[in-house]
Amino acid sequence: MRITIPVARVLAALLAEPDAERYGLDLMAMTDLPSGTLYPVLHRLRAAGWLAAEWEPVDPSTVGRPARRYYRLTPEGVAAARQALAELRALAPDPRPGLGGAEPTGAPAW
Repeated sequence: MRITIPVARVLAALLAEPDAERYGLDLMAMTDLPSGTLYPVLHRLRAAGWLAAEWEPVDPSTVGRPARRYYRLTPEGVAAARQALAELRALAPDPRPGLGGAEPTGAPAW
């Protein structure tokens, strides 16, 4: 799975409460991603086995809105997401000079 910025945002949002079920509009608000970016990410995560999805068991005419599709990380997805985000953090240099990240030991702090 290629971890792009949108994928990392979705994984971080889902990992905030790994057992919680989230629906698309909820995830769009949490990630600041438009639907055209979010739903392809959700599809990729489902295809990889990291995400489970279920339709809300409601009658749309009774609740006055379409049924929602709820997403949650699978146990494999929780482990993989944590690992992927940890690896991503390890690659990112600390923006504060002299505080680690990608700077080699003994490198001058700019």
